[in-house]
Amino acid sequence: MKCAPWLGGGWIVLCAGVVSAAPLTFNTALPISKDEWILREQFVFVKSTDDPSPMDRRMEVSGLMTMLGYGVTRDLAVFSVLPYADKRFAMKVGGRDVARSRAGFGDLLLLGRYTVYEDNGPGHTFRIAPFLGVETPSGSDRASDRFGRLPPALQPGSGTWDWQLGAVASFQSLDWGADAQFAWQGKGEANGFRAGAISRLDLSVQRRLWPVVLGGGVPSFLYGGLELNLVHAAKDRVSGIDDPDSGGTSLFLTPTL
Repeated sequence: MKCAPWLGGGWIVLCAGVVSAAPLTFNTALPISKDEWILREQFVFVKSTDDPSPMDRRMEVSGLMTMLGYGVTRDLAVFSVLPYADKRFAMKVGGRDVARSRAGFGDLLLLGRYTVYEDNGPGHTFRIAPFLGVETPSGSDRASDRFGRLPPALQPGSGTWDWQLGAVASFQSLDWGADAQFAWQGKGEANGFRAGAISRLDLSVQRRLWPVVLGGGVPSFLYGGLELNLVHAAKDRVSGIDDPDSGGTSLFLTPTL
């Protein structure tokens, strides 16, 4: 079983009930068998430091993603993803450190994926699957501390209904795997804040490193790969006005094992 999270403002975790490689930072089109359930727990840690400004802003997020997937039919699979995160932020104000934090369950993601094309042959498969999901405002978005209401980045939830859609194509052979995805995530508005929509293009290539030669009785496989994520975020809006310090385009190169 291989699973992959979607990074950037939300999480999509898609899994395949077969022994094969899959991307680690975005979706796969590989199938889940009919009437099969998949439960996966994933730990995530993110740290941001080296702020060049005098405020010396620092942020750490540690979280646990709980994913449950089900194969409704041979082509249709549905997923739910519930995150739990501990967010900690610190900055210098008047020469003194000010720390703020919050932990809690985030917004529940519900997603469906349907295979619209497949080409199977001896030792290989190619599939194309569009997906559609909605992130529900199940997490708290009104948390506060002794300094007042927490900023949106520290809130467990967004308070908005956010839509996600896209399509992913996957090729898998006995030795190689490749995946490509285009995805878009639209953001709703709550408490006078609307996060910028996210568009992304993802590519992944995986190669079986062990065993070099397939044989009977092999209990597991080891794959190495390289992934590329091109992510564009539109500017956030606060009270209907664009935030000039938000948005932009990022390129990530990720080696995987």
